[in-house]
Amino acid sequence: MNKTAVVTGGGSGVGQAIALKLAQQGWRVAIIGRRAETLQETIRLAGIHAAQITHHVCDVGDASAVATTGKLILSEFGEVELLVNAAGTNAPRRSLEVLSFEDYHAMIATNLHGAYYCVQAFLPRMRAQKSGTIINIISDAGKQASPKAGPGYVMSKFGLAGLTQSMNAEERANGIRACAIFPGDIDTPLLNKRPQVPDATVRAKMMRAEDVADCALFCINLPSHVIVEEMLVRPR
Repeated sequence: MNKTAVVTGGGSGVGQAIALKLAQQGWRVAIIGRRAETLQETIRLAGIHAAQITHHVCDVGDASAVATTGKLILSEFGEVELLVNAAGTNAPRRSLEVLSFEDYHAMIATNLHGAYYCVQAFLPRMRAQKSGTIINIISDAGKQASPKAGPGYVMSKFGLAGLTQSMNAEERANGIRACAIFPGDIDTPLLNKRPQVPDATVRAKMMRAEDVADCALFCINLPSHVIVEEMLVRPR
């Protein structure tokens, strides 16, 4: 297997944790994110594996930027065996009563459109090489709506679950598998966008980004003839 991977949201949280674990397992990893400084921090954290990670500043909600970045990564790697869509956002003012059109569109752009743009950037090459794994980090809000998540976030995550199912329905015969991971509460920087930011006591009961990364690596490392189509994981 050509151990080359692309991870969006690679500057923090679950994306960062997955990128680091992939590098530790010998993968060449291209991380994508909006801010160079957070992406560079991921590379610093990789330590002795830092040379295996490259970073690309890109807003995944920008279709043309994703297309350009995708071509650059493919020119560097030749092939991409793995795509992890981990980029995601929310807004403090998220209920139906207060959600602005601006925040709504930003959520859909990053959480749903961004994943679709990235899929379209790398799926054709996977199809041609007859192999590839796509991991979508969704949320348990993509299974059941809750006021905690807000409607914009919920809508984007239900859509991402549908994209995952569609890829398996259409691309299975091409050697491609897609997995939707639905985590519950994770202690990541995204919590700082909640209307009421959880304190340390509440965060201590949540999962860590590394826990979800371990779930992703389990799905990735299974033999190519095996697909974990969905995984729901929550704090105990």
